Amino acid sequence: MADEKTPKTIDLAKRKAWVYEKEAAPGLADLFAGGERSGRFFRYWVSDNVWNALHLIGHFGLKLLPMDACSAFGAKLGVYAIPRFHKSAEKRARATIAKLRPDLSKADQDKLFVENCRTQGRLMTEFSVVNRLANHPERIEVHHLEWVTEAAKRGPVIFVGMHLGNWEIGPLVLQRAGLVPYINYTPPPGRAKAWISERVRRKNGLNFLPPGLEGIRPAVRVLKSGGIVSAFCDEGVNGKIRGPLFGRKPHLEGNLAMTIRLARMTGATICPWYNLRTDGFRFVCRALPPITLPPEQKSGERLLEDIQLLNDAIEAVIRQHLDQWFFLDNALPKG
Repeated sequence: MADEKTPKTIDLAKRKAWVYEKEAAPGLADLFAGGERSGRFFRYWVSDNVWNALHLIGHFGLKLLPMDACSAFGAKLGVYAIPRFHKSAEKRARATIAKLRPDLSKADQDKLFVENCRTQGRLMTEFSVVNRLANHPERIEVHHLEWVTEAAKRGPVIFVGMHLGNWEIGPLVLQRAGLVPYINYTPPPGRAKAWISERVRRKNGLNFLPPGLEGIRPAVRVLKSGGIVSAFCDEGVNGKIRGPLFGRKPHLEGNLAMTIRLARMTGATICPWYNLRTDGFRFVCRALPPITLPPEQKSGERLLEDIQLLNDAIEAVIRQHLDQWFFLDNALPKG
C-alpha cells in the first residue's frame, strides 16, 4: 500500500531500498509560523480530519451490510466512480490493457476495463467485512495448500502472493493450516485509513514487520527461525508497474529482487499463491508449485536468473486475470 510520504532511497548491495518516514504531527509553533508550515497545520488537523471522519463513517457503516451486499455495492461504486473521478488512472489502465492484450478487440478491451473497475470497487468496500470469511470457510475454495504446509515443515517459507481477487484472505487460509505469517506493513496514506488497515489485518492473524529497509533484518530473523514471511512481488510504484516484468529485463529494485535475496540468505522455500473471485464474495485460492532456488557456485551469480524464475511464475497468472489485477491502472515503464 502507498506510503504517507515519498520514501528516501539509499544504496544497499547495489540496489535501492526505501526508508519509510511517518509524517510528524505539526505543533502550535507551525500554526503561528505562517506560510507553508501554517498550511500544513490546518491540513493535518482540520481538512485531513474531515476525511478521516468520512473514512471511519464509511468503514463502520459498511459493516452494517451483509457480506454480499457490501461487495455488490463496491462493484457498482467502482464502475461509477473510477471513470468520473480517476481519469488519469483510467487512462493508464486502458493503455496497459492495450499493451498486454493487443489480441482483444476494442470492445473486449473496454469490457476488461469495466470489470477491473468492479474489482477495484469491491476491494474498497470488502475491507469492512473481509474478516467474516473466517466463519464462512465454504466461501473460500482452497487447492494445494499442502504444498505450503509441507514446505513449512522443512524450513522457512516466503509466501509470495499476487494482488488478485482479494488477497486479504491469505492469512485466513494459512490459519486453517496453523501457519502464522509475518509481513512488511506500510500504512496507507491518511491516519484513519492506516488505523483501519492495521486493525483489520491484525484481526485476521497478520504479524507486522517494520516497513521498508527497517524490516529486512526482522524478516531475516523470522526466516532463520523457520517462520513464514509474506511478500507480494507484483507492485505499482508512483503510477508505474515495477513487477511483473512483462517482457522487460530483470532489475534489482522492488520485491522480486528482495524476495530472491531473502530466500538466498535464509534458504527459504518460495511458495507462490493467488486467489480469484468466483462469484461475488466467494473465492478460489490456489498455491503454485514451491520454488527452491538452484544452487550457486558464487553468491549472487544467479540473481537475475532467479528474479526471472520467480517473475515467470507470477506473471503467467496475472496475464490471465488482468480483470482482477489491482495494479492494472499503473503504466508499463519503457525498457
